[in-house]
Amino acid sequence: MIAQETFTLADGVAIPKLGFGTWMIDDREVAGLVQQALALGYRHVDTAQAYANERGVGEGLRASGIARDELFVTTKLAAECKSYSEARTLIDDSLASLGVGHIDLMLIHSPQPWTEFRKGERYFEGNLEAWRALEEGHAAGKLRAIGVSNFDQVDLDNILENAAVKPTVNQILAHVGNTPFDLIDHCSSRDVLVEAYSPVAHGAVLTNPGLAELAAKYGVSVAQLCIRYCLELGLLPLPKTVRPEHLRSNIAVDFEIAAEDMATLKGFDHDDYGDAAKFPVFGKSR
Repeated sequence: MIAQETFTLADGVAIPKLGFGTWMIDDREVAGLVQQALALGYRHVDTAQAYANERGVGEGLRASGIARDELFVTTKLAAECKSYSEARTLIDDSLASLGVGHIDLMLIHSPQPWTEFRKGERYFEGNLEAWRALEEGHAAGKLRAIGVSNFDQVDLDNILENAAVKPTVNQILAHVGNTPFDLIDHCSSRDVLVEAYSPVAHGAVLTNPGLAELAAKYGVSVAQLCIRYCLELGLLPLPKTVRPEHLRSNIAVDFEIAAEDMATLKGFDHDDYGDAAKFPVFGKSR
């Protein structure tokens, strides 16, 4: 099962090739969904301080009955945190909220605070301060691996060129119709694994007739085709759903997309996110 296969990060940590995303899932609802996901075979759960559901994610992980060393949990430092002292406090807050002993991967959620996302200021010094706290947590065994999210090349290079511990992951928006190939190639060249959040474009591509036709060729759904597309590119997709049938189908992606169809998918253009465009990460085509 693909959800239990792993990539190996640059620091030697094994990370499941597909994860369960929990953005916009209420803290009161997420524990049950995490338990369902784990029962179906997921072993990787992704959350964030900004999601306000770390407590529920931790509850679901603990209630699963699955040994801690078989589980992989990712969380993210609040995008607004750009100081060493605050980052130290927030790391401990996440550890307490999750209650699972350690965090497998912690990321800086964004190079800028959300209100200033992609508006020019890079926060180089603030990101290095936050990164220093992550390095400290890593050295103390609180965090098994550390990385970044939503970092463009210049933001990533700031960390790579100035840090003692290199980022192992960059979690970015990547899906059929909006795949930042140059950034992906740069990450790969620096041994940074790319995770793809919103691999079905927050649902925006699900009604695309061209994708529906291609998915039918493989006997799969559009969502399954899009998730597999990310895997074929060597990315780690993080699909999110609250529907049990989709939890099941999102990991049933053990098929291969033919080279000519991958070429077609790479050529798709889709950056209309509908109502989701109000969120900073969907506000502009990357």
